[in-house]
Amino acid sequence: MSILGNFYRISSAEQTAPNKMVANIRLNAGHPIFRGHFPGNPVTPGVCMLQIVKDIAEIIFEKKLELVSASNVKFMAIINPEKNPDIRLELTCTEENQRVKVSQIATFGDTVALKLNATYKILFQ
Repeated sequence: MSILGNFYRISSAEQTAPNKMVANIRLNAGHPIFRGHFPGNPVTPGVCMLQIVKDIAEIIFEKKLELVSASNVKFMAIINPEKNPDIRLELTCTEENQRVKVSQIATFGDTVALKLNATYKILFQ
């Protein structure tokens, strides 16, 4: 269970190659986070997108993870959940030495919204 509760739901997820997964999510535009970020013009907080990537990586590896580092984090477009609630996340993941490395791209339509490289520590098996 995500700490984000019902902020989003996974519409579909499929493994497209041995280390690759595509997940489609739908943001809940009625979630209380959007009342404060920002009233009348909701914007998906970047930290929530980072949590979604972690949540999906945990599903892929079936392990609890903790973010160790994030590099090349690029928020490239504002995600308004009222206009673009459907987000596609493409993750390329590798596991080695109790670490999970993730390279991720999030898009809505033809627009790239987020690119990220992250390393997570495996908390427990």
